Amino acid sequence: MTPFIRLHAADDVVIARTQLISGTKIEDFTTKGLIPPGHKVATKTLTTGDAVRRYNQIIGFASKPIAAGEHVHTHNLDMGDNKGDFARDYAVGADVKPESAKLEASFMGIKRADGRVATRNYIGILSSVNCSATAARAIADHFSRHNNPSALKDFPNVDGVVALTHGTGCGMDTDGLGMQILQRTLTGYATHPNFAGVLVVGLGCESNQINAWLAHGSLTEGENLRVFSIQDTGGTAQTVAKGIALIKDMLPRANAVQREPCSAAHITIGLQCGGSDGYSGISANPALGAAVDLLVAHGGTAILSETPEIYGAEHLLTRRAVRPEIASKLIARIKWWEHYTDINGGEMNNNPSPGNKAGGLTTILEKSLGAVAKGGTSNLQAVCEYAEPVKAHGFVYMDTPGYDPVSATGQVAGGANLICFTTGRGSAYGCAPSPSLKLATNTALWKKQEEDMDINCGEIIDGGATVAEMGQRIFEMVLATASGKLSKSEKHGYGQNEFVPWQVGAVM
Repeated sequence: MTPFIRLHAADDVVIARTQLISGTKIEDFTTKGLIPPGHKVATKTLTTGDAVRRYNQIIGFASKPIAAGEHVHTHNLDMGDNKGDFARDYAVGADVKPESAKLEASFMGIKRADGRVATRNYIGILSSVNCSATAARAIADHFSRHNNPSALKDFPNVDGVVALTHGTGCGMDTDGLGMQILQRTLTGYATHPNFAGVLVVGLGCESNQINAWLAHGSLTEGENLRVFSIQDTGGTAQTVAKGIALIKDMLPRANAVQREPCSAAHITIGLQCGGSDGYSGISANPALGAAVDLLVAHGGTAILSETPEIYGAEHLLTRRAVRPEIASKLIARIKWWEHYTDINGGEMNNNPSPGNKAGGLTTILEKSLGAVAKGGTSNLQAVCEYAEPVKAHGFVYMDTPGYDPVSATGQVAGGANLICFTTGRGSAYGCAPSPSLKLATNTALWKKQEEDMDINCGEIIDGGATVAEMGQRIFEMVLATASGKLSKSEKHGYGQNEFVPWQVGAVM
């Protein structure tokens, strides 16, 4: 193998496969100084202001002269005076492909009475407000296999009882965008197929009144959706006792399920990347994209998100939009984010994070171009707002923040029954009630944190597998996980603390 990776013939940089010392031969030049693994090396002389390309796309501009062989990073590459506003050809629909005949694959799923299909079988406890979070967790703790091993011994088909609490629900405009998002998120979880039953615990006087939320979400209380509040019940101890009794009543019904063959068309994956590095856009992200294309070919659905982290690469998505209005909605969300960050004293190019930069990513453009690779090459069928129910099949986009727990929470609320999460720096993450698979971008991470990683896409960097081969392996792992095989994060008990609805608007 060469000590570097060239992604496109027109690129101005190559990527170090391993740490390179000064004098390493790269094409027709040698390196100058130490180049960390995953970082960029200039392939030609660049003058101040020159555009720098990776993936044959602009990732920034030289902030000072750069010689061939030099390390290209934050010290000599930035967004320039353009702030990312250089012309991007949206070319709406230019890359739309003909629909191919659907393939057939199956997994062992759980069919609900209304025809929906689950990958897991939990009972959930939701809090309407932060004030009821402690009571909700105490109810779930009673059924914890760690705290009370015998609580679920008679219900082997129930994966667990989980409390999903949050830090909001009051001190907010009852009719504002923040409340709309919170209620939409809670509705998505209350109706998620991976929940056999749901208990909602409130305080009683919060802004997020349970009855108003039920009405807005077109929800009706019944034997598998029970709601009550601490103030009406008479205090914390009585609330916990009542919750435990209600869960015990739900358990026999929840247990009365069996897995059976189901079409892969019932799988909806939320696509996430966190702790990205210079390899993310070369290994794990495109491999996940290949798996997405396979899933879509089998009738399934994949949700790409994290709008601040596709910024500067959105033109690669508008080209795949099957209708002009889909592209227009995506562009409108980009404009909303530009305004949103501006009024909050920020800007869209404040990414990457310190960890991303240490891993070799320099600008938001570079990060975004690698991030969109998770979405494969399939046609873009829809653009949804945060936590909006995803009704389209195929590849879709959901507008979310880039912060992974917030983003994934919106995807699960929208219907994702599985999460695929790529990482180059390392991650410890789960997302109840949907299992989460973590994909390592490099072998060094895999060896260091294998207990949290589900698959090593670093084999692509090492020359041991192609992107297509790794995509097939990811797709097969998705089917196995959807059939009940536990992910690493599930084995560690992750998932309850990662429920983080997006907070928008003033806290009052």
